[in-house]
Amino acid sequence: MNEIFPTLIARKTEISENQVANTIMLLDEGATIPFISRYRKEITGALNEVQIAEIQNMYEKLEELEKRKAYVLTTIDEQGKLTDDLKTRIEKSWDSTEIEDIYLPYKPKRQTKAEAARKKGLEPLAKIIMSHPKGNIDDHAKSFITEEVSSVEDALQGARDIIAEWINENEKTRNTVRTSFERTGMISAKVVKGKEEEADKYRDYFDWEEPLRKCTSHRLLAIRRGENEGVLKVTISPDDDACLERLFRHYVKDDSEASVHVAKALKDSYKRLLKPSIENEFAALAKEKADEEAIRVFVENLKQLLLAAPLGQKRVLAIDPGYRTGCKIVCLDEQGNLLHNETIYPHPPQNEAGKASVKLANLAASYCIDAIAIGNGTASRETEQLVTRIPFNQKIQVFMVSENGASIYSASKIAREEFPDYDVTVRGAISIGRRLMDPLAELVKIDPKSIGVGQYQHDVDQTKLKKSLDQTVETCVNQVGVNVNTASKHLLVYISGLGPQLAQNIVDYRAKEGAFKSRRDLLKVPRMGEKAFEQAAGFLRIADAENPLDNSAVHPESYHVVEQMARDLSCTVAELIRNKELNKQLTVEKYLTEKTGIHTLRDILAELDKPGRDPRQSIEVFEFDPNIKDINDLREGMILSGIVTNITNFGCFVDIGVKENGLVHVSQLADRFISNPTDIVSVHQHVTVKVVGVDKERKRIQLSMKI
Repeated sequence: MNEIFPTLIARKTEISENQVANTIMLLDEGATIPFISRYRKEITGALNEVQIAEIQNMYEKLEELEKRKAYVLTTIDEQGKLTDDLKTRIEKSWDSTEIEDIYLPYKPKRQTKAEAARKKGLEPLAKIIMSHPKGNIDDHAKSFITEEVSSVEDALQGARDIIAEWINENEKTRNTVRTSFERTGMISAKVVKGKEEEADKYRDYFDWEEPLRKCTSHRLLAIRRGENEGVLKVTISPDDDACLERLFRHYVKDDSEASVHVAKALKDSYKRLLKPSIENEFAALAKEKADEEAIRVFVENLKQLLLAAPLGQKRVLAIDPGYRTGCKIVCLDEQGNLLHNETIYPHPPQNEAGKASVKLANLAASYCIDAIAIGNGTASRETEQLVTRIPFNQKIQVFMVSENGASIYSASKIAREEFPDYDVTVRGAISIGRRLMDPLAELVKIDPKSIGVGQYQHDVDQTKLKKSLDQTVETCVNQVGVNVNTASKHLLVYISGLGPQLAQNIVDYRAKEGAFKSRRDLLKVPRMGEKAFEQAAGFLRIADAENPLDNSAVHPESYHVVEQMARDLSCTVAELIRNKELNKQLTVEKYLTEKTGIHTLRDILAELDKPGRDPRQSIEVFEFDPNIKDINDLREGMILSGIVTNITNFGCFVDIGVKENGLVHVSQLADRFISNPTDIVSVHQHVTVKVVGVDKERKRIQLSMKI
């Protein structure tokens, strides 16, 4: 690690240099973000996952920039042009834009107009013109006429091409243009002539313009998508006249003939080189910022979805509704194992509602069903109404479950491995049922992009998106913890320190040797070394273990602390956990040591109070308005219950029981200014909304929470 990295990162993050340096040290040692944030609080000063991830990302960027600087230095040195001053400037700079500006004059070029002019020997003429001599420039140009330079104008044009390149490669000039883009840059979009019909969904951007600094993430990504589809033309431009005026003041010294040529070269440089180059810079920067914001929103939505309330270990009858092909039914036991599957046809064209009701009642009784999960896709409302009218012999809760990504899972390799003897329809229904029981355990099997809680996920930087989503899944899985004796390899793979191979080895060992009886047994798993065990152990739970701490978030490295606490209170560890009054008698400061700090001790006491507690909330039953089935049933002013399905920067989408989700614009979330919708709503939240607009032609529903 470069010793300056902690200083640079600390400046940008407002985290102390010591915290940054210690975090980087842990990352370099192979520690994961969940492990560092949970079990190394003393070392990092209790930084959370978000802060640690920010340090990691900046650290990686600085390492890449360091490699780029080394390449730049080598390239310039090989040209024999690396002076001590130039070397010092590059070594001291940690601004990627500045590095590239310094490098630009030395960057190996393709055949440019300026390079062609240099080969004709016209660079001395360009220097003469730039010195602004008095008198007739043509006289100077005549001496440069050769077989390759046929005329005075040919010589002057070549000289102007060289001057244009000099102007483009001048750092101060480029920063002047950047300042103009920052202050006055406007982004505009226009429909490509003849593509009006094809571009109908972008009609809001057919003739649109606004300051670049005010362009929101979702608008920028929308118009860039239109541009990529070839239906919109997008440009970013500053106030050209004002920008050129500033450049003229610097380059055009007087009213001499030389100045006329410099002015021509300047205009050419601005139009052909400078402006397009800086426009590309700002387009890339704007896209990067838009991507970061879109990914941030996606990550927050995904986190809320993964941490949605689980039903728990209950027997579930799951239904994947449909019309012509029928409703696929599966019955699952408490562990999500398939007990039974078949198809019923309660809806058109078969209309066997009575027969279907009897079948569902019999299945519920035969398999002691506790809850029914209904996929929220086609025919979901009709299926829900059918189910709620059935007089079951036992109390059964009915839940609507999001189908987003279920079809992706059912056709995946994972699904084929789990259920090789069943088709995609049965697998899809199983996924719906398991999502109700434990959303996290089921959703980790699906590419996060397919879960349906993002905006423009296919338009943002895919590498950054994947990294952020994978980190989010990892954070959520480790926050909840997993039962090592029941977890699938797809869940285990996200546990800190494991990965695909160790996850598979755990499952294979479990199948061969039986259930793990203690955390230390994990060290018998092939390739499970002490380092991997250290990273993973605290997040793996073993129910009914001899040592009750094995079913808690207390890390094995801290067991001796709890054992000492129990000895001091003359009780066993199990008694200490069961008896909350004993816990209250502990004086935490008594157990402070060089290795065990106050943060760790507080976490231990909190875990002893509620060992293995699932941080997720309890699930709630939800019912849509039975009178609302499709968009034609909606009227302005209606007050309805709904479920938040997705959150964006401009508001949130709410399922009110019809096929189309309604939008609550950010301005309609509350009777006060809201900058971030997640301050008000979360994914899966139950809300009450008012219908304020219905566009049946475009299938758009506008809602308000200001009731």
